[in-house]
Order: sequence, then structure tokens, then C-alpha cells
Amino acid sequence: MREFIDGAEAIARGALDAGCTFFAGYPITPATPILLHMIRELPKVGGVAIQAEDEIASLGFCLGAAMTGARAMTATSGPGIALYSEHTGLAIMGEVPVVIVNVQRMGPSTGGATTTAQGDIQFMRWGTSGGYPVIVLAPTDVRDCYRLTGRAFDLAERFRVPVFLATDKDTVATRATVDLAAYERVPVRERPLADPAVTFVPYHVTRLDDVPPLAHFGGLHLVRFTSSSHDERGYLTKNPPDVDRLNRHLAAKIEDHLDEVALVESDLQDGAEALVISYGITARPAQKAVQTARAAGRRVSSLVVRSLWPVPEAAIRAALGGVRRAVVVELNLGQYRREIERLARDDQEVVGVHRVDGTLIGAGEILVEGGLA
Repeated sequence: MREFIDGAEAIARGALDAGCTFFAGYPITPATPILLHMIRELPKVGGVAIQAEDEIASLGFCLGAAMTGARAMTATSGPGIALYSEHTGLAIMGEVPVVIVNVQRMGPSTGGATTTAQGDIQFMRWGTSGGYPVIVLAPTDVRDCYRLTGRAFDLAERFRVPVFLATDKDTVATRATVDLAAYERVPVRERPLADPAVTFVPYHVTRLDDVPPLAHFGGLHLVRFTSSSHDERGYLTKNPPDVDRLNRHLAAKIEDHLDEVALVESDLQDGAEALVISYGITARPAQKAVQTARAAGRRVSSLVVRSLWPVPEAAIRAALGGVRRAVVVELNLGQYRREIERLARDDQEVVGVHRVDGTLIGAGEILVEGGLA
């Protein structure tokens, strides 16, 4: 059986199948369809969906719901992500599992509300004070929208961290015909809860890369929740050893488990002279360009990155292999290209194929500007 569906509906369906029980959002183009789908569908399965008074309240509602046992999600676009910044930092500090969908549009500021872009790639990673890691996934099509929404919920529960789904206007708004059997449902692990027989210490971890269990909401556990530096009991502190351990833990619980997050699609060719790297909406023309170049006798490899942050360094280095040139395709001025330049060898050329005029990149542009024609 096949259906005609857009990315917004696929994300909403993926959230419901992942066990999402709470959604809050504020209307903003082009993320509003996700809000509308969730308001319509979530109450049917016993969940709660709220149109909040603004973006700041939307994420705040989600953090409160998540800490009381809900699986929570919100959706917005670039200007909303800017307003989310403080609450994203709170989610990092308080170790709150939450999924944030960013339907990217042209910036800066209000930019082009109905124009696609990939300009928030660095912003999602570095948009809060402190610079502590988050997870960012990037779907390329409708099927990915469904699958990666489920993966986002699973990773949020695994690491108690905000997980971004970095999509864009065209992926969310464009309809595609999809075979229902092509949807890949991702199992979402159950949230680890504290042992009721053991004295509960809200932020106790044995090793820095451990993830503390959450409290049983409504039980006898006392939970202290703060945006400030705290010790393992949740008390505010400036004691250097406690602060150091907390901050190193917030980084280590993700950075020491990169293999659990990394998600790429490699199509590597022996003896390839060039590697085309893409993500999100640009992966489609990038893969077409690779096929065209191969048909013309060029030896070209492809790497589609679906987990942008933390950077899947091992997979990228392996794909770079012996190529002479890496071509990075993106709808910005080279935000992810910086990460590839950092990983490439000195003898490898890294070139970018970019557009920031609101127009999608075509396969022909990639062939010419990437030196693959």
C-alpha cells in the first residue's frame, strides 16, 4: 500500500509511534503543520497538545512535562530556535529528554519564512551558553522524517539530553508517494527510573559518562531542578570539584558514546578521486550528481550524514580515505564544510557547493562547482 504524504505528517506520525505523550508549540512558518497535526492527533491517543503563547513557553512546557514522565516534543523554525536558547541550556543542565524539531528557513532574523535553507546547522550545536553537546539529526526525505523522529526520541531517553531534528521547509512541506512498508519504526527504549528501594540522589553518577536515572514522578522521591551549577543532590554549588565533575559529565555522557549516535549512509567506490558529502534536503541532488558522474566514467563516492552533531568523525575520516577532493553540498555559506576541513588531511582539497538565495541546489551545479563534470 502506498500513500501521498509530506514530512510534517511523517514527523507527527513518527512522534506518535515513538510514544510521544506531550507536544507544545507556537505557530511559525514552516513548522506550523507539525503543530496542527499534533493538536489533532495526540489527544486521540490520550496525549496532550498545547498551542503555547510563544516559543519560550512552548519549550518550557515540554521540559516540565518531560520531568513528570512524559515523552515531549516541540517544533519551530530559526527565529523560534533563537528564543529556545535559554530553555535548551536548561534542558542540558537539568538533563531533560526532549525532542526539538527545527524546520529551517532562510535567515537571518525573520529572513524568508517560506524559503528553504540549512542556515541553523552551527546554531543548533552552539546556540546555548557553555558549549555543551547536544544531538542533531538531519532527515533527507519523508521516510527519514518518520524514522529519525523515532531515533530522536530514543536518543533523548538514552542520554537525557535535547535532541534536534534538523529538517527544512521543502522536506516538511513537499509531498511524496511512499510505500507504507518502507517506514522503519525505531524502538524507543524505556526511560531508566530510579530504584525505589535505594536512596535517591537526583544527579548521582558513578562514572562521568553515566546517565542518572529519573525519579518516579508522584512517588516519594525529592527532586531538585535548577538551571545553575549543582552537586549530585541538586543543590547549587560553586565548589570547584563538584562543578568540574558536573560539567565534564554533561560532555562525557555523549562524547564518550559517539558510536551510539553516529548515523551515515556511505556509498564508497574503490579508487574514488572525490567524495561528495551532503545532508538533509541537499542529499537528493548530491546523490544524483554522483550517479551522473559515475555514468560519465568518474570515480566518485558519496556520504550522507544523518547525525550532524556530535560529528561522526570516524565515519567521515573513513569515507575521506584516499580521495583528493571532498565536495560539501549545503544551503548555507559552508557551515558543515568547516567540520570536514577540520577532519581532512593537509593534502586533501575541500570545496563547497552553496546557495543562500532560497533556491535548491541542482545536480548540475554540484557537478560543475564540485569539479566532477
